Amino acid sequence: MTQTDKPSSSLIVIPCLNEAAHIGALLDQLRPAAARLGARIIVADGGSTDGTLSIVEDVIAKDPRVILLHNKRRIQSAAINLAVGTFGDGADYLIRIDAHGGYPDDYCDRLVEEALATSADSVVVSMLTSGSGAELGVLRRGGRLLHGTAAAGHGHHALMRISAFGAVGGYDEAFSHNEDAELDYRLRKAGYKIWMSGKTQMVYYPRTSLSGLYFQYLGYGRGRAKNVLKHRVIPKIRQMVPLAVFPVVLLAAFSFVHWIAAVPLLLWVSVCLGYGLVTAIRQRKADVALAGVSAMVMHLGWSVGFWLQLLGLGSRRGVA
Repeated sequence: MTQTDKPSSSLIVIPCLNEAAHIGALLDQLRPAAARLGARIIVADGGSTDGTLSIVEDVIAKDPRVILLHNKRRIQSAAINLAVGTFGDGADYLIRIDAHGGYPDDYCDRLVEEALATSADSVVVSMLTSGSGAELGVLRRGGRLLHGTAAAGHGHHALMRISAFGAVGGYDEAFSHNEDAELDYRLRKAGYKIWMSGKTQMVYYPRTSLSGLYFQYLGYGRGRAKNVLKHRVIPKIRQMVPLAVFPVVLLAAFSFVHWIAAVPLLLWVSVCLGYGLVTAIRQRKADVALAGVSAMVMHLGWSVGFWLQLLGLGSRRGVA
């Protein structure tokens, strides 16, 4: 039996599509951790055309722990299901890595340590969003309040016990976005323990244009609505607030009838731009003020996506 034929303690899975700018450095960073943990690194590619495949193949030639899978479904949920279904036998943990993210060198080690220490079936992390161009500044997604606690909210998927993942059926491949929150619902319902890490986190590098950011959050909104419809769950208050953005924008179209119709829109714009300004002052970085613009784009995309999905309008755009 060769090294790559032996069951691994963990599978490090990277769903990937056109990530030539990131994949090489990411694999170089993860390979030492894979060696320490006795893990395989599975790159599940959704049909890259930008040189990603050749970069991965060059790494494979140097390190048999790295394996390339072709994900015909393209979306992330299908990529991870494929990797676990193909290589999950005998492995204890699934570690999910986003090709478009940044991680501490000991990220995988800390996740496994916390899973062992807490007996958690899933370890999630907070995610900081670092942007450039249209997203200058730092925007927070998730939060830190749940660090080191049993997660009552939703964190970014990082590690999962493969037995628990399989017991609930893995990711629902009908979801191109928000598949992680949907799976969390089924894990909790089945009695599995989800733990928010207090020892590590990740950084996500979002889209570099406002249009890309809009369509990204349009997909997130659609995914959240699909989750609500599938499980008949009522969104939390903090999730319902952004839902009002699209109706507020539509209401403003009637400001020609009476000026008061534009007031909610003006209040929302003021809050977002004020957030960017205050953040810029606190960090003493003028360009961070654009975070307010990014927040507006994200809120609008999420709200539009949610309502379109809820009302059964439009079609899914893009790949998660």
